[in-house]
Amino acid sequence: MAPADAADEPSTVPALPEGFRVNTLRGAVGFVRVGQDAAGRWWMIDPAGKPFFCRAVHGVRALPAAGDDSVELPFDAAARLRRWGFNAVGIGGDNTGRDDGLAYCGMVGFCDVGAVIQAPGVRLPDVFAPEWPMLAADRALAFCGPLAHETALLGWVMDDRPRWGQGEVGEVRPGLLQVCLSLEPSFSAYHAAWEFVLALHGRRIEALAKAWGVEVVNREGVRELTRTEQAITTRGYARDEARWTREYARRYFTGAATAIRAADPNHLVLGCRFGGPVGASVLAECVYPSVDVVLCDWSELPAQSAGPVWAGDVCWAEPAFREAPSATRGGRKLTTVERMLKRGRAALERMARHPAVVGFVWRQWLDEPGEQPPFARGLVHGNGIEAREHTELLAAFNPRAESLRRASGPQPKI
Repeated sequence: MAPADAADEPSTVPALPEGFRVNTLRGAVGFVRVGQDAAGRWWMIDPAGKPFFCRAVHGVRALPAAGDDSVELPFDAAARLRRWGFNAVGIGGDNTGRDDGLAYCGMVGFCDVGAVIQAPGVRLPDVFAPEWPMLAADRALAFCGPLAHETALLGWVMDDRPRWGQGEVGEVRPGLLQVCLSLEPSFSAYHAAWEFVLALHGRRIEALAKAWGVEVVNREGVRELTRTEQAITTRGYARDEARWTREYARRYFTGAATAIRAADPNHLVLGCRFGGPVGASVLAECVYPSVDVVLCDWSELPAQSAGPVWAGDVCWAEPAFREAPSATRGGRKLTTVERMLKRGRAALERMARHPAVVGFVWRQWLDEPGEQPPFARGLVHGNGIEAREHTELLAAFNPRAESLRRASGPQPKI
């Protein structure tokens, strides 16, 4: 049975599709799993044992934006999703989709417990705090435990758009290491960061300053640079930043995964919804066995991957697509919208053929305030009207996704 119509409890032990590699399977029998077929392609596998390409949308809601009186009648969001060929919902919405039989994601929200580091470009739990494992376990038990036997649940997302010190495109701001070195001493991450970085430089701040090429004589000097938003960007600092970010990410992903699996051993762990590129240091630790399927921002899909990835926050209404090099069709120069959609169609087909990609999630259900069609990013405008510039292309692609995937290599036997 497909995940959109999953029953509460399987009546028989589901069979694995013939031709799949048993040693690649992740997840529990009778729930959504992932596995690799004989051609090397990763697939999601529904509770009945059928492989599928997951097509979801974040933020799905039953009604248009709150307070919008321009819509005379509510629309059926689940019916629209099915008509456009989607088979799941992501995170950030209400129970629409989930209550209508579609597969869905759960979200834990580890950034909402314990001491949280919040600074421009940073939003993370203090994973160095002694109480972090206990707090993470309590959070997972409260959110994951009650749904441990839900067969329509795809898996668990750890957090919705945590921030790892990355700035917006073209923006330079203090990185995660600099932020942690500038925290108040009440944060365990402050002491861990200084212990970490001084250990790399003979435990002398003078050696650290020389290696970084900055003029600081004490810890307060680093804090002052951060307070005035002066980012340290030297090559020496960048090396230490990458090491610290990996250590931070390792503790975050292993701790969060341990908490989730203790509360719910049946469902996949999907990492975070990053909401944008996070860089190689974070992705290097967002890997199996901590994470079963990496919910990777679609801008950072790997050329090759040792494990499955789910393309996150897909949306072609981005400057990079609108500002693509000019192209022609039949001797006519394409408009900006035509160029955007041409590149979007090509991106979708590349994802369907990518051996590691098990599906994609569209960025958002509703337009955000201030966005203007045809370059808004929602599938539905604030007045409830569908964004045909997106939905027509998606409705044409989605029913073909699995055929495109199978055409990229030998077809798995089902």
